[in-house]
Order: sequence, then C-alpha cells, then structure tokens
Amino acid sequence: MASMRDIKRRKSSIQSTQQITKAMKLVSTVKLQRAKQRAEHSKAYFNAMHQTVSSMLAKAGGINHPYVTGNDSSRKAVVMITGNRGLAGGYNSNIIKLITKGEFVGEDLDSYAIGTKGRDAVARNGYNVKAVYSELAEEPSYAEAMGISRDLLSAYKNGEVGEIYLAYTSFKNTVSHEPNLIKLLPAEVSERAAAKADEAETVSGSVQAAAVKTEAESTGSGAKALMNFEPADEEALELIVPQYVTSLIFGGLLESVASENGARMQAMDSATSNAEEMIDSLSLLYNRARQGAITQELTEIIAGAEAIS
Repeated sequence: MASMRDIKRRKSSIQSTQQITKAMKLVSTVKLQRAKQRAEHSKAYFNAMHQTVSSMLAKAGGINHPYVTGNDSSRKAVVMITGNRGLAGGYNSNIIKLITKGEFVGEDLDSYAIGTKGRDAVARNGYNVKAVYSELAEEPSYAEAMGISRDLLSAYKNGEVGEIYLAYTSFKNTVSHEPNLIKLLPAEVSERAAAKADEAETVSGSVQAAAVKTEAESTGSGAKALMNFEPADEEALELIVPQYVTSLIFGGLLESVASENGARMQAMDSATSNAEEMIDSLSLLYNRARQGAITQELTEIIAGAEAIS
C-alpha cells in the first residue's frame, strides 16, 4: 500500500487537474452558446445552397464547363477543418480518419488544413499540406472563407487538382456531432433532383427543398426538366459556383466550431467527473492508511506498556 504522503500528493495533483478541467468546461460552455447560435442560423442556408445548386446542375443539361465536366488532373484537394487544440474527445481524430483511413492516396492529395491538429496529423502520414489557415479554426469569417475558395478555384482552373472535397464536423446538437465528407467540384450531376430534395428536406426541413421535391415528382425525374440560364450558362456558373463553394466552406467552419466546443465541453465534463471519482477513491485509501498507522501506534504503545509491567 502506498504511504499516506504519496496518497496525499496524488490527491492534491488530481484536485489541481480537476480545477483546470472544470474551468475549461465553463469556458467551452460559454463559447458553445455563441457558436451554436451562429451554426443554427446558417445551417438552413448551408443545406439549401448545397441542395439547390446540385439540383440546378442536375437539370442543366449538357453544360460543357470544367465546374461540371471536370478537368484532366488526377490530383484531389480536400479542405479539412480541425481545431488548434486537443482535449476535445474524438473531434479532431474523426476528421483525420476520414482522410487517412479513406480512399485518398497521399501522393495524389493536396490538403488545405484549417487547424493545426489536422495539419500535423496529415503531415505525419505523408500527405501534402498545400496551405494552412489555423486562425480560421477559432473565429471564422465569410471573407476568409472566400479567400480559401479563391485558392481552391484557382488551383482547379489551372488544372492543379481535378476534384475538391470538404471534410468538416456537422453539428446536430450539443452532444451529437458527425464527421462529414462532401464533394464540392466537379459538381455531381448524375443524382436525381428528387433524391437531393429528399435529403435536404430531411436535414434542414426547408420549404425550398419541399418545392424542389414537388417539381421533381411532377416531372418524373429531376434531370428531365432542363433549366434555362440567363445570362449564358457558362457565365452563370462563373458567378454561382464560387459563391456556392464559399458558402459551403463557411457553413462547414461554423458547424465545426460549434462541434469542437461541444465536444470539448463533454470531454472536460467527463474528466471532471472522473477526477471526482479518483479523489473519493484516494480519500478512502488515505483514511485506511491513516487508521492503519493509528492502530499500529496503539499496538506499539500497548506492547511497550506490557513489557515494562
């Protein structure tokens, strides 16, 4: 059995750690309230933008544009959103697994890392880190998301990459966060608009999704009713797609920030509870050791008194 001094030192150390985890939980709770509000306000727009543009391109007919047809490059680019700090449960590791344990090949992938945890992880696994935007992991802004979108679209137009993906953590509620990987470009036009509408309606329940679903059902297939563009389709895509990519990146950032703070709050709450259990256990061991020491002293005193008599 450990000595009383060792137990007391261990108990003091855990109490200090508990104070830190409790403070981190309170900070994460405050940050979560603000991040949750921003994420919930943008979620409907985020989902509607994804569904609407996908549905629109599905009904656009044979548009000969790189945003739809793709280019000759075999490289892929992924915007991966993680945090700058750990102690957030599986928040960072889940996104990293989407990249390292998925179908991406290291030598054919350019990683645009938002957050130092993701950057360090993919670099250790041999993936190419094209750019790092660590400041966005804390306070995302639409203007900075637009800068990332410009970098991605420039690489896409120049033929440096042939596909663009976004890996982020979807915020469901305070205790539920789901890692997602969506394809941004080239736009997938093979899926039926009805399926897109069903998906968007399930996720966001938007009126727009229901309207697209009704239209798809009336035509029998979402891709049969061709869409007319004004101005010309190529010019319209040059205006729409950059906004589409920027909006999805910004929406992913907002949801990821809320998910990170929610995950950290849960992790710190669990750590605080575990520390309390360890303190109780050590208190019991300390009392047993103290009682044992007292009993031993009494036994020695009695034995000494008997020896003298």
